[in-house]
Amino acid sequence: MEIERLENHFYLIDKPSSWTSFDVVKKMKFLGKFKKIGHAGTLDPLATGLLIICVGKHTKKIDYFQNMPKTYIGELVFGKTTPSIDLETEFNGEFPISHISELMIKETVLNHFIGEIKQVPPIYSAIKLDGKRLYNYARSGVDESKLVIKSRDAIIYDFEVDTLKFPVVSFKITCSKGTYIRSLVRDLALALNSGAYLNKLTRTHIGTYSLAEAQDIKNFDQSIYEEIF
Repeated sequence: MEIERLENHFYLIDKPSSWTSFDVVKKMKFLGKFKKIGHAGTLDPLATGLLIICVGKHTKKIDYFQNMPKTYIGELVFGKTTPSIDLETEFNGEFPISHISELMIKETVLNHFIGEIKQVPPIYSAIKLDGKRLYNYARSGVDESKLVIKSRDAIIYDFEVDTLKFPVVSFKITCSKGTYIRSLVRDLALALNSGAYLNKLTRTHIGTYSLAEAQDIKNFDQSIYEEIF
């Protein structure tokens, strides 16, 4: 296969932890010598899983992929919080958990976190406020309470929880585009008069596309090498 045939295509990539979505785009652009490239749906740096990369004329389909439902699996941990709501930042608070039962968690999810919801994006996110990324405000030490971050609409189609290892709670969520899983973790804990952080997150599906079909970025690197040489 000639390298030119790789243009006007889309790729399913398994994003590794600690890589930003842009890191993956940048790496693939370099490896494939692609002129036009973009991704369809950001994953947080510590999250792993399915990332759709569009190349050439397929960049026009980015919105099409972004509008598809997303499915995630992960773990949240009750009792502690971090500013980023995940492990990108250090712990900054401890909260009671002895009052929380399995029934309370499941009823709260069912009554408040299924269907159409509103959520405020985390301050550690790429959304712009007055022309500046929110994470830049956070990293410069701005008090989050002084920022007016507008709430956004999201749809939660399914939210399953497993409390067997409480205070660690495993979950599976299917949701609309624009849903912040970290915000769900924060808001669920607040609804239960506690705090929590996101311990693990993996995106397993975008529409009908599955993580099982995705290739590791290292394998993509090798396949490009073989196709060129």
